[in-house]
Amino acid sequence: MIVRSFTVGPVYENAYLVVDRATLAAVFIDPGDEPDVLLAALKESGAGLQAIWLTHAHVDHIGGIAGIRKVHPAVPIYLHPDDRPLYAMGVQQAMMIGIPFKPPPPADRVLREEEPLTLGRLTFHVLHCPGHAPGLCAIIGHGVAFVGDLLFSGGIGRTDLPLSNPQQMEVSLLRIGSLPPETIVYPGHGPATTIGDELEDNPFLIGVAKVPGARR
Repeated sequence: MIVRSFTVGPVYENAYLVVDRATLAAVFIDPGDEPDVLLAALKESGAGLQAIWLTHAHVDHIGGIAGIRKVHPAVPIYLHPDDRPLYAMGVQQAMMIGIPFKPPPPADRVLREEEPLTLGRLTFHVLHCPGHAPGLCAIIGHGVAFVGDLLFSGGIGRTDLPLSNPQQMEVSLLRIGSLPPETIVYPGHGPATTIGDELEDNPFLIGVAKVPGARR
């Protein structure tokens, strides 16, 4: 698996290009802005775009979708149903923080915890982790976790935004903290980290107990 990270847009969001080496199938995760940069990277990789996966629908994570779909009109967009209200409010979100925004087409596929995601020969599972956003999902597999704004290096996502929920965030942090410590965490902002490093150093995860039955 190839993972390339791109810091895009005025709030420095991390967009990801993930490619299955065996089949050259590719997916964008959270293409938040600068679609021309992302599309150039896709072309350079020689891979074929299969889907757009969204960890959640805050405007800084969805701003590049319209540009990508203009070039790849048939590529499906995956989003958890609980984040559809946020997705539909993209224009309002952009106006609130004063950033340019092109509304994307509707999300046409569903992320659900019980349904695996496939990319070529790779299979990922979805962990629904509300708190920062009601439909936030971590996408996990092959030793990595794309977590959106659930967990950062040394911090976590905000829970004071519209539709955020601090109590749900606490439960979601317990779930993500139960992943194997060597799991590489690719967050929505800032550098990559590991679950083990965050359990040791992140003040929001220090002392987190393992959750029986959590998916790994």
